[in-house]
Amino acid sequence: MAGSTLPWRPPRVCDAYWSEFRHCKSLRHRFHHYYTYGTSPLCEQWKEDYDACKEWERTQSTHAKDCLQKSERNRVSEQRKFTPVWELRQSPPPDWHMPLNQDRPQDS
Repeated sequence: MAGSTLPWRPPRVCDAYWSEFRHCKSLRHRFHHYYTYGTSPLCEQWKEDYDACKEWERTQSTHAKDCLQKSERNRVSEQRKFTPVWELRQSPPPDWHMPLNQDRPQDS
C-alpha cells in the first residue's frame, strides 16, 4: 500500500460545481450579494470549474486537472485572506475556576 498511488480525483464532485453555479446565478443570491457588496456576483469561475471537471471525467486531460487545481488553490487562498474576528487565547483566564458573580454588573 505504501508504494501504490491512487488516481487523481477532482477536489469536489462535478455536481458540486454545478450546484454552486446555480446558487450563484439565483435571484436570491444575486440580491444578497448586491445588498452586501454593492456588485453583482461573478459566477463564471464555477461554470469553468464545472466544464473542466466534466472534461477531466471524459478525457482525463492534464489541462483540465491543472485548471481545477489552480482554481481550488485560488479559492482557498481567498478564504485565508480574512483575519479572524476573535483573538485566540493562549491560555484560559486566571480565574476560570471561580463561580460567576451574578450580583455585579459585567464590564462591557
